[in-house]
Amino acid sequence: MLHPSRWIKTGKHRCVQLSVNPSRGLMDEKFVILVQHAPPGSELTVHALHQCDDGHGWDAFAHYISDATGRVNVSEDCSLGGTYSGIEPMGLLWSLRPVPGSKPGLRLRKKNVQEPMLVTVSVYEGHRKEGFADLVPLASVLVERWYMAPGVRRIPVTEGGLTATLFLPPGPGPFPAVMDLWGGGGQLVEYRSALLASHGIAALAIDYLTAKNTSQTGINMSATYFETAYKFLQEHPQILGSRIAMMGLSFGTGVTLRMAAYSEVMKLRCAVCISGSHVQPVDKEMGSVKELLCFVSLQMGRLQCPLMLIVGEDDQNWAAEESANDMKEMMERAGNSHLLTVLSYPEAGHLIEPPYTPHVRFSKFKSVVMVLWGGQTLAHSRAQEDSWKKMLFFLRVNLFTNGLEKVFGPPFKIAELC
Repeated sequence: MLHPSRWIKTGKHRCVQLSVNPSRGLMDEKFVILVQHAPPGSELTVHALHQCDDGHGWDAFAHYISDATGRVNVSEDCSLGGTYSGIEPMGLLWSLRPVPGSKPGLRLRKKNVQEPMLVTVSVYEGHRKEGFADLVPLASVLVERWYMAPGVRRIPVTEGGLTATLFLPPGPGPFPAVMDLWGGGGQLVEYRSALLASHGIAALAIDYLTAKNTSQTGINMSATYFETAYKFLQEHPQILGSRIAMMGLSFGTGVTLRMAAYSEVMKLRCAVCISGSHVQPVDKEMGSVKELLCFVSLQMGRLQCPLMLIVGEDDQNWAAEESANDMKEMMERAGNSHLLTVLSYPEAGHLIEPPYTPHVRFSKFKSVVMVLWGGQTLAHSRAQEDSWKKMLFFLRVNLFTNGLEKVFGPPFKIAELC
């Protein structure tokens, strides 16, 4: 196993040292990459390599020149080229892309959150662009990136017909909780929930679109399915039953808005909707989303809990920006716009995920079609980092306190408080 710091003697009789601090941390935690004892003014390439859970390789690299003391600090020094340029402390993560020769349409997603994302960070002599597998590095470090902090508990949930996973933060609780929904791709996606629990908020990752969940009804789950999940959290001894939120991305946004506005059972403390729309069937089952003629706008005036919308203005998958503007106008007319916070990001695409998740502009969807998600890599990565910080703040204020207005007084702006 590689150690947090490793050095190798070069032909110039110097021991180049590489360190990453911390070498083990959460996915949204920044690290510092430091190269030392290189020849002053030498050209160096810092490279990151990751093999994801499905076996595909991803890499990123950047070109630097060591200073007069033979140092490169990736957090402070400017990359002269590579998969990113400029001063980017976390560029080696967010600019990861499939290694040359990979099949098209890949997307990096963590499937097993009980194991870390392993990234080998190396430094090479010269400004290299390819062929890293055939080169001998000057030094290498193995970095662990975790979605689950020490002490977080992962609990599969099947009762009441649910297919879900509950993540509980360390400690006895009780904790506020978030119902966590992903999009139309289906399957049980756990990594965002695990990271939320690592920040002290219990999270229930819910699978609601795969075949095993829809076979009994022939169509996708009704409101009853999500109300069952809500009741499960309410009755759990380690959950604060009066402090439950709901979060959705893409198709999950529509589900979240529908439940927040129309459910007589669910009394949400707040909701977060990422890259989605309020336009969907209101009086039909979720499976009717394919019937385009049934699309209508949810009545946003019915909403009684704080709502955060996170929007990428280059979203090529949903009309998220237009939907956010329409929702804002509807809530202004209804007199409840004080509940709304909109985070809108130019040049960000559809897949706004936790910080430093590699941006993909397009990928295969359900292994059938190639889908354009949009976004420019740098701007999208900035949006992921900024929105995650502000979303955590929004959740903490509404789940741990009595809300933004009662804490700070109206008017308030999330952007000014973070």
